[in-house]
Amino acid sequence: MGYFSDQSFWGNTVSMYMLTLGVFIFGIACIYIFKKIIMSRLRVWAEKTTTRLDDILVIGIEKAAIPLAYFGAFYLSMQNLNFSEKAERALYFTTVIFLTYFFLKAITTFLNYLSQTYIKKEQGEDRAKQMKGLTTLLNVIIWVLGLMFLLDNLGFKITSVVAGLGIGGIAIALAAQTVLGDLFNYFVIFFDRPFEVGDFLVIEDKKGTVEHIGIKTTRIRSLGGELLVFHNTDLTNSRIHNYKKMERRRVVFQVGVVYQTTPDQLANLPLIMKEIIEQQEDATFDRAHFASFGDFSLNFEMVYYVLGADYAHYMDIQQAINLAIFRQFEQKGIEFAYPTQTLFMNKAAS
Repeated sequence: MGYFSDQSFWGNTVSMYMLTLGVFIFGIACIYIFKKIIMSRLRVWAEKTTTRLDDILVIGIEKAAIPLAYFGAFYLSMQNLNFSEKAERALYFTTVIFLTYFFLKAITTFLNYLSQTYIKKEQGEDRAKQMKGLTTLLNVIIWVLGLMFLLDNLGFKITSVVAGLGIGGIAIALAAQTVLGDLFNYFVIFFDRPFEVGDFLVIEDKKGTVEHIGIKTTRIRSLGGELLVFHNTDLTNSRIHNYKKMERRRVVFQVGVVYQTTPDQLANLPLIMKEIIEQQEDATFDRAHFASFGDFSLNFEMVYYVLGADYAHYMDIQQAINLAIFRQFEQKGIEFAYPTQTLFMNKAAS
């Protein structure tokens, strides 16, 4: 047995190979025990808590730490063997590539999980969809930087490559100023949040509901049904009326009565209007006044507030107020004014 273990193959004895295999199996066994006992308990503990940070930690261990542990067991076991210079270099290259890949994979997995799970739960599904475009861009940047780091550690001279990328980047930036401007303004929209998916916007003479916020353009569905496409730069440079953010709506409307209305009826009209508005749910009365003398009517102006931004709810309240005004006028004998013209005829003496 001792003679066999002392036999040498490719520069290493059989006993060294057996030791390498034993270290590798021991490492795999430790990782297996960790997964079956400790990880299972960590999962149960993470599911019981309300925070999402521990869930992200468990996902990170499963996706990155455990694969790295497997490779670590393999790498440590290989340290017991003697390799040629080429084999040593191949092992070094493999180690650097593997570690870089899993490090980048862990970062991108964390970002994707954070955007699609944590942000979706905390800020809503629409916010997570908006985050998806930003996450894709960040993933590309991370992988490009990781590739440059990898090439540098493998001995490649990337100084000239970086210089070339810098000159090329300037040329691309000059040629694609509009695209980069829209991209920058996408970040402005994402972080400043002037509007979100589902908000009702009025931009100059265009109005509609936001359906999608992209890296370059934002799509809005108009009231007529057609799709409006805006550059992000155009939106950030415009004055936007966001009705979704409105906490209450100020409503001003007028009612005209005929000139034959008695002074007592005129004096009583603001009280009637106040009573009608105060009876409506989610409506707050502000004022009612005899505002002006019109060409064919005595004009009263009423102001009230609707709590909330829902346009349909506002119209339901206005409709109820209009019907109540119509009934009150009919009961009290007050006539609505409408355009009329009176002709005075002078009959000459015959």
